[in-house]
Amino acid sequence: MKAMIVDDSGFIRGFLRTLLEARGVVCVEAENGKAALDMVSAPAAFDVALVDVNMPVMNGLEFVKALRSNPAHSSMKVVMVTTEADHAFIEAALGFGADEYLMKPFDEESLLEKLQMAGLELA
Repeated sequence: MKAMIVDDSGFIRGFLRTLLEARGVVCVEAENGKAALDMVSAPAAFDVALVDVNMPVMNGLEFVKALRSNPAHSSMKVVMVTTEADHAFIEAALGFGADEYLMKPFDEESLLEKLQMAGLELA
């Protein structure tokens, strides 16, 4: 499995990478939605993107909207991982095509549960 971690926080990217790589997931990191979108050139390049909402250059909602506008990336799962608890953000993320929404702070169990709910199974 291959995951893209999209967050402007190096700490969060590192934390997610550590949790996922311990389960055999290959991880790639991006600091913002634009950098992530540039990496998603080939269809099915990634199985999942873990995406923050609040980032410079291109935020997570803009990223999801742009990603989902390309049918070649329809099979890629998107889990928003953010501090935004406002119901409007959750509705917007899901409306733009996110599969799940995980609130920060989170633990390994919560992350694995959200990935499973999105239809992904980890070792």
